Amino acid sequence: MISVQVAWARLGDAHAGLLTLLDPVERGRHDETVAPGDRARFLVGCALSRLLLGELLDLPPADVPLRRVCPRCGGPHGKVRLDMPDAPAPYDFSVTHSGALVGVAVSSDGIVGLDVEDGEVPLDVDGAARTALSGTEFAALHALPPAERRLAFLRVWTRKEAVLKALGVGLRMPLRALEVSPPTAPPAVLAWPPPPAAPADLHPSGLHLSGPHPPDLQLSGLHPSGLRMADLRMADLLVDGVHPATVAMVVTAVTRVKAATGPGARDAVNGLGEVRVVPRDGSAVLAAHRR
Repeated sequence: MISVQVAWARLGDAHAGLLTLLDPVERGRHDETVAPGDRARFLVGCALSRLLLGELLDLPPADVPLRRVCPRCGGPHGKVRLDMPDAPAPYDFSVTHSGALVGVAVSSDGIVGLDVEDGEVPLDVDGAARTALSGTEFAALHALPPAERRLAFLRVWTRKEAVLKALGVGLRMPLRALEVSPPTAPPAVLAWPPPPAAPADLHPSGLHLSGPHPPDLQLSGLHPSGLRMADLRMADLLVDGVHPATVAMVVTAVTRVKAATGPGARDAVNGLGEVRVVPRDGSAVLAAHRR
């Protein structure tokens, strides 16, 4: 069974003591952010990531080596990763936010993507569904009573977003072509988009996630045609009983070997391993650093 820590915090958990954890790039971005809510959201996400990773790496949180490099333009944005040039990064992590919620997922068992959606904000379900859902998903949504469609749509959406974050492709992958299981069924990917037209040597058809732990994910910006669906696992969450969330994991080759030789090896070999979510109180983690 693969494991992931998931911590939730709120915008109200931001406090001045957390600023000491930021590196110069993060501090500059924080200070340049105009909207107070966006500034608090950024601070909480950075600080919580550093505190969780520092605990796991036995490092002061301010010394956790992080970098943001866009795979397309090289700018200091995109998915944040541990920057350990002399060794494979032992952990991958993902940050998400919606409304007043901020979440961080951390795992040593694969590449992780986390998404949450505010379950209380107004939403044009039909309009969003026509943009994001496949024909099969759209039909399944409209087979539900109208009162159930909003939460069902958000569940499908969080599954898709978590997968895209784990793959590192963002919204460059067509949402309607990425099909996931119905909201009442266990989370799973049912269909990928077709690969884009490109020379054969540009397709990662031979790609295998064989690095010891999360690499600078070679899937980033590419079509996942070399990824087996069995290598991608998900778990659904419901934060505060209201806000749907999903964590997705791309399982590495070493994780498969570890699972096959450890407890529950029979299930792991048969592809039945699940994602075990270890909850953390992110608000308490941030409060403990108050100075």
